[in-house]
Amino acid sequence: MNCLGQRLAERLCDRAEEYGVAVRETGSGATLIDAGIRAKGGFLAGVAVTEICLGGCGRAEIGCARYGDLELPSISVQTDHPAVALLGSQLAGWRIRVGDYSAMGSGPARALALEPRKVYERIGYQDTSDVAVLVLEASGEPPEEVIAHISGRCRVPPDRLTLVLVPTSSLAGSTQISGRVAEQGIHRLTELGLDPRVVTHGWGCAPIAPVHPKPAQAMGRTNDAILYAGVAGFTVSCEDDEELRSLVERAPSSSSESYGRPFAEIFKEAGYDFYKVDPGLFAPAVITVTNARTGNTFRAGELNLEVLRRSLGL
Repeated sequence: MNCLGQRLAERLCDRAEEYGVAVRETGSGATLIDAGIRAKGGFLAGVAVTEICLGGCGRAEIGCARYGDLELPSISVQTDHPAVALLGSQLAGWRIRVGDYSAMGSGPARALALEPRKVYERIGYQDTSDVAVLVLEASGEPPEEVIAHISGRCRVPPDRLTLVLVPTSSLAGSTQISGRVAEQGIHRLTELGLDPRVVTHGWGCAPIAPVHPKPAQAMGRTNDAILYAGVAGFTVSCEDDEELRSLVERAPSSSSESYGRPFAEIFKEAGYDFYKVDPGLFAPAVITVTNARTGNTFRAGELNLEVLRRSLGL
């Protein structure tokens, strides 16, 4: 995945002006791609970042969708390698804290550092590569000590490391967060007990939240786009339809006790710590799963446009 991700990152660098990104080399030789901190970024950069997060094993595209009486830009994603692309790469599973710097890490470099290890044990995957590509959801550039930490964990020299920087309070950030709708769906199903290796195909669609300059508000809007208006679907191959039905019924965000309020309120109560929020909330509004062995399809959840409107200030 890192080799595939590197090709996508190189395309960003080669067409930086088109994508609205800024590229620079650090003192240690690492490549930094700014997709929204100081750079303009935008929809194209958001799609590119999404596909890098998918480890080059999925596709993303933008269109317009209607949600009640709202028309919003939306991103759709598809992958034929859901366990590896969504859990092994796109999942923001690497919590990076070095000194005063913190960021959420996602993308193929996670498969080199095995962050978190239990995910790779579940999907039976480990990457080997002499290059590493990591996407950092952060509001600032990482100092050299952070770069050294990441390159050390990935076992590649800094000059073989590419870091893509995308803040939540940017259009590229909002786009790539909504592009995680299928990842949140499979992650929730996996946490409930589904073996991710039986999932053969995955897709998802979610509105792209309007940007907000305040990070906490931007975090709220981008999460609500998935929690209250995101839809994800999967094809699986398993024997037990009843167990599958039970998992799907418990998978949507509406199964969480925290459901029903804008995420910004919930996040504030949790002290702005993701890890203190009920993990059951991080799921699409609607999940559909088809069992290829039986042909049966199970669906649960519903869109909640009232809360979405509140979140967007409408």
